[in-house]
Amino acid sequence: MSQANIEKSEIDIVIGALHSDLTAFMNEWKPVFSQFHLIVVKDPDLSAELLIPEGFNLDVYTKSDIDRVVGSATSILFSGYSCRYFGYLVSRKKYIISVDDDCVPARDNNGSLVDAVAQHITNLTTPATPFFFNTLYDPYCKGADFVRGYPFSLRSGVTCALSCGLWLNLADYDAPTQALKPEQRNSRYVDAVLTVPARSLMPVSGINIAFSRELLGPALIPALRLAGEGKLRWETVEDVWSGMCAKVICDHLGLGVKTGLPYVWRNERGNAIESLRKEWEGVKLMEEVVPFFQSVRLPESAITAEDCVVEMAKAVKEQLGQSDPMFARAAEVMVEWVKLWKKVGSS
Repeated sequence: MSQANIEKSEIDIVIGALHSDLTAFMNEWKPVFSQFHLIVVKDPDLSAELLIPEGFNLDVYTKSDIDRVVGSATSILFSGYSCRYFGYLVSRKKYIISVDDDCVPARDNNGSLVDAVAQHITNLTTPATPFFFNTLYDPYCKGADFVRGYPFSLRSGVTCALSCGLWLNLADYDAPTQALKPEQRNSRYVDAVLTVPARSLMPVSGINIAFSRELLGPALIPALRLAGEGKLRWETVEDVWSGMCAKVICDHLGLGVKTGLPYVWRNERGNAIESLRKEWEGVKLMEEVVPFFQSVRLPESAITAEDCVVEMAKAVKEQLGQSDPMFARAAEVMVEWVKLWKKVGSS
């Protein structure tokens, strides 16, 4: 399948609005976003009215919409960055692209504006190669191919279900690293895409991603919430947890994950020193969470993303739930999320 086969009507762009004034953000993205349908989800904790310029085809969802669709009694929380998951839930499109509201289009090494949507769709509509590593990056990219010694039996690849873009300027360091290196910025535009190998985990960031909603949608879950979670990227690990769930599920279902292009430009936000105490819990948590995801195996009977999430929730409850009630809550949310996904999808 090539990008040429994808209709613009098959794509939703989801934006979680953590700031009320989206004027500058939307105007920067206008050359790209104006061609597509947008789902803007307002952080339910944000009281000010959203300011959005004209010229976009979009639907805006607020706290009242979330309560109406999900119900106020749910244990699933859509506050902060988790509001984007509500957009995933209500979308009906084949592909979803999600960009944070602190990011604007990047420029490549030639100074040209990067069309992040086009590159994400290219990643998702060309095969991934998770079972044998190609040393010349993505063999389906222009100017590349399979290297000598690559088995011909594996060259057809598998369907790519998740595309993880990168960003220039403020890199996605944790609070301790950012506090130690406050001036460090990512200025390297590396013109490359890689398939993440099978059985390799990665800390997926929700800042700039795209995925096949049909194949993987239910696996992206706002499940894990830290006790002292804040509003900044440093102060939450919900997307890291969600990404590890998604990667394990992709491996189980024989789907691919790509990382690299497209880049966005990420603006400054927050104070790493102030965030340290909030994120430290998440930093410590990873030492326990990663071994779990490395070892967990899903049964052959799990043949859809929904099946896989339910099975993974059982494993989370059994293997992690005893050590910390936060994990038990996450397992409950995962099961509830699948029920909600099916309910909203059928309505």
